[in-house]
Amino acid sequence: MTTKVYDVIIIGAGSVGLPAAFFLASAGLKPLVIDQFASPGQGSNKAAIGGIRATHSTPAKIRLCLKSIAIFSTWREVYGDNIEWHQGGYSFVAYRGREERVLKDLLKIQHSYGLNINWLDRDELLEVIPDLNREGLLGGTYSPGDGSASPLLSAHAFYTRARERGAEFRFRERVTGIIRRRGKVVGVRTDQGGYATETVINAAGPWARQIALMVGVDLPVVPDSHEAGITEPVARFLEPMVVDIRPAEGSKNYYFYQHRPGPIVFCITPEPPIVGTDRRETSVFLPMIARRMVELMPRLATIRVRRTWRGLYPMTPDGSPIVGHLREVEGYIVAVGMCGQGYMLGPGVGALLARLVEGSLTPEDKEVLEELTPYRQFGGEEKLK
Repeated sequence: MTTKVYDVIIIGAGSVGLPAAFFLASAGLKPLVIDQFASPGQGSNKAAIGGIRATHSTPAKIRLCLKSIAIFSTWREVYGDNIEWHQGGYSFVAYRGREERVLKDLLKIQHSYGLNINWLDRDELLEVIPDLNREGLLGGTYSPGDGSASPLLSAHAFYTRARERGAEFRFRERVTGIIRRRGKVVGVRTDQGGYATETVINAAGPWARQIALMVGVDLPVVPDSHEAGITEPVARFLEPMVVDIRPAEGSKNYYFYQHRPGPIVFCITPEPPIVGTDRRETSVFLPMIARRMVELMPRLATIRVRRTWRGLYPMTPDGSPIVGHLREVEGYIVAVGMCGQGYMLGPGVGALLARLVEGSLTPEDKEVLEELTPYRQFGGEEKLK
């Protein structure tokens, strides 16, 4: 039997792998996507809550998410798929001087990259989010260009359009090895066979470290669990994603927004982190986050919760992704460690990966890759990770 040959093999059909397949196929290349799950977006992608923002504190993430917003916001117009995009914005609120100082300091970086984000004093912010608890509110940042969409609808859209352009997919298939000769990638071995290629993209999310170890490289990507939930749909009353960065017992911060069809979607960042791959929901999450959300926005008290779930955040030491070629193996590219922001970074990263494989990088692309290189010093920490 003849081994099938592909221009690129992508490991992982999730937030990064699906857009990468779409952009590679759109460029006329022939990609194969291999995923251990039964259908697209069934790993961490389906656990995403759908927020999309460019208001980060590092240049690479700002640039990539600006690209993502441009793709998400025009997808229905360009490709015809309803991915439930809603440009409601983001707001980081401040009830203490500490958070006010942090958010105002970050504005200098964000403005230097042209982001449309500003500090709103108490009364100005209440015009945007009237239902916030007014007691002690100092104000907050507001970025009206940010938004949200449906992770599952987006995954299906990227998958469908990638297939139309010639991308192939293999589901329920596990990668067992990367085939190399003289230090170069020549193929991928799975539990169901083998495929030939000179380029592999590791977009395996929480499982990326194991895939990198197949070529003898240990990437600092460690998954931890975050829990989320969704309410019944209600009439629209909330536009921006609301983020409260105040720490409390058991949590570092929390955030919520009203999805386009009407439900409130919410998530918490646990403190200390819950390291590992356990995705079972817990009994402590809902009481913890409900108290905080209702205190911040009392109107939420009577809305009924439909379900909760847990997803995995593939974390890096500095809170930024790892993207680029591995020096140790020619033809091996990593796009990993999205730190729970793979959904919002995915389209921007996918388009970048297509240019990287094509050899058509822009000067800005090269700066992004330099910042996200696997060989950087992981000493800092992204402020709004």
